[in-house]
Amino acid sequence: MRTKKLHLRQKSANLAMEQPLADLNITPLIDVLLVLLVMLMLSVPAVTHKVPVDLPTGGQGTNTPDVNRLLLNSAGTAIWNDVPMDSDRLQVRLEMMARDPAKPQLHFETDARARYERFDQVVAMIKRAGVEEVGFVGNDRYKEWDRP
Repeated sequence: MRTKKLHLRQKSANLAMEQPLADLNITPLIDVLLVLLVMLMLSVPAVTHKVPVDLPTGGQGTNTPDVNRLLLNSAGTAIWNDVPMDSDRLQVRLEMMARDPAKPQLHFETDARARYERFDQVVAMIKRAGVEEVGFVGNDRYKEWDRP
């Protein structure tokens, strides 16, 4: 009886070797699809990311708006158009500027030695007042860290 079992096992093993292999190796296909999926995921956000920018329409350029200058010196004093101001008077000026129908611009310049806390307070005042046309002046001289 043992001989028959061996004989049947040998026969089934030989039958398996004689039949063609019908299974496909899909591992390389899955690898290629995963690489393509990762490439798609990395490239789509760069294409769909948009930053809205309001550019001038190129109309009449002769109408220049009024400009108010605000300087924050190293002592933390706010100077509005060459006149030193305390926080209350500066807040009133900023609110008047925001209500002005001519929409004047505010050019804000800060001394490099001014405390950041005071700078942050002045920026918060500008925002609370509702001033929309603000430009930071003189920042190009600080593009290198080792310069004062």
